[in-house]
This record gives sequence, structure tokens and C-alpha cells, in this order.
Amino acid sequence: MKTTIDTPYAPQPIEPPTISVVIAAYSSERWDDLRAAVASIVTQSYGAHEIVVAVDNNPELLERVRTQLPSVIAVENDGSPGAGGARNAGSAVATGDVLAFIDDDAQADADWLATVASALDDATLIGVGGTITPRWLTQRPWWFPREFDWVVGCTFRGSPARARAVRNLIAANMAVRRDCFEALGGFRHEFGKVGTRSAPEETELCIRAGRHWPDRNWWFIPAAAVHHNVPAARTKLRYFLRRCWLEGIGKAELAGLVSGGDATRDERRYATVVLPTGLLHYLGQALRLQPAALGRAAMLIVGFAYTAAGFMVGWLGSFKEPSAPSGHRDVAS
Repeated sequence: MKTTIDTPYAPQPIEPPTISVVIAAYSSERWDDLRAAVASIVTQSYGAHEIVVAVDNNPELLERVRTQLPSVIAVENDGSPGAGGARNAGSAVATGDVLAFIDDDAQADADWLATVASALDDATLIGVGGTITPRWLTQRPWWFPREFDWVVGCTFRGSPARARAVRNLIAANMAVRRDCFEALGGFRHEFGKVGTRSAPEETELCIRAGRHWPDRNWWFIPAAAVHHNVPAARTKLRYFLRRCWLEGIGKAELAGLVSGGDATRDERRYATVVLPTGLLHYLGQALRLQPAALGRAAMLIVGFAYTAAGFMVGWLGSFKEPSAPSGHRDVAS
């Protein structure tokens, strides 16, 4: 009689995801920045499936991308103007399993896509993102508190210090499964960053996704890092105050679109935990004879005041919820 020896089950290896990198661009003045962004993707340790540059309302830049960056797929944003519309246009032609977004004035660490791909082995994740560090092209203003690095589109002090689930990611460093992105209908039409308007389209998308898949998460991984250029014009006090004001208005618009406490949950923690902690930190530095810390403490208060005032003004004008434009699928409703 032959003896049968049971062998342990050998699971099939998971196929690594293909990643399409989508870069939204709009300004010919940032041509050198765009080239640097593309170069940082070309040299990734985990190769991108493709690089898509979506150009928003700039035919001259679109032609320049097509002729001088032959390694990328250049597409025109023929939908809603702005960053969200451009990312939607780029995503529409992408064929990778994952869509990774980075700004045209940012450069990725060499292992950015490798870190993203490794994290997405976890099927419960909708998408992942990571640290956005400021790359000051002049120097950081002495009065600029790190708790307000979001003003220049970067990760601020008070953000997660280790990998964990978060409410939303920032689109300058954000990867999402393409099937999830398509099921959601992409970024919301006519809501987002257009010109000087600052409406957080990625926050709205992340909240909508979290409500549609309540058992799945967005994951923040500090090691998945990109570096965001901060030109001299963004180091001025006037720019700082205007961005705070516009951010407040944008968050009020978001609160008008998103019912419940999701729209302001993280912002409430920021106001009640992050800012008071930062204030104590700077006052402690001032007591240790670091006078510049007093300026940073003052700007914490002033920046919060401008942001809160913008929120109140925006909130008073957003009681009527705008309808979703044709073609948008709000799967959370």
C-alpha cells in the first residue's frame, strides 16, 4: 500500500502592480520643474509602467511636451479646468493597475514607487501616499512655522510620524488603485484648485472613497517621499496669509459638499492638538533665548485666525449644495 505524503499548500505569488504616474501641468514657466519631475520617475528603482503628462489649458506646453519629452504620454485636459480635471484626463488614458500622482514641480525619491507597490500588497488599501518635504529655492523664512507647511503644499509638523491609516492624502504624493478611482468617477468636476481658488479635491475624493468602502483605508507611509519646490514668491508673508484665507474658504466649500463630521475631523484635531503643541514648543524655544521662535509662535496664531476667518466667510456662502455636473458618479450617495 502506497503512503501519501501531504505537502503544505504553497500560495501563488502576488503579481507586482503596474503603476502609471500621472503629472498635471499647466504653466510653461515650470518647464524645467516638469523635466525634473519626469526625470525623477524615469530613474525609479521600481520602474513606472508609463508616465502621463496631462496639460491643462496650455496648447503651447502640450506641444512642447510631445516634442521634447518623447518618453511620456502627453494628453490635453479637455474636461473641467484645474488640477483635478487634468488628473482625470491623464488617468483616462492610463493603463496601469495603480495611478500615482505627483505635481509638476516635485521630484520623487528613487524608491517612491517601490514603497507604494510594496504597500499595495495589502488588498484592504484603496491607496497610499507619503511625505512631501519642502525644497526651498531660496531659504525658509525665519517666521514660517512647520505646522503650516501645508501652505506650500507639503507635509506639516503634526502629520503621522509612522505608517497608519488616514482620512485623506495630498495629491502631490498620492497613489490609488485604478479600478477604485474609476468606480468613484475620479476627482469631482468643478471642485478643486483652479487659478487662485483652493478647494481640496483630493480630500473630497478620499472621503467619498472611505464612505463607499468603509472596511478599506487610505494609508500614509512617511518613507514614500517626494520633494516639492517652494519658489521665492511663496516665501512672502502676503502669500502665506492669502493661502490661509483661501484654504479656509475651500474647507468650507468641502463641508458644504460632505455631510457629517468627516469634512472637518482632521482640522478639529489640528486646531485643538497640533497648533497648541506647536505654540508651546515655540514659546519654550523663546525661553531658551531663541527669539525667532516668537515670530513662529505669532504666525501660528495669525495663520489660524486667517484660516478660520476664511472658513466662516466660505461657510456663510455655501448653504446651498451644488449639484454634481453631468458625468460625475457620486458613489457615496
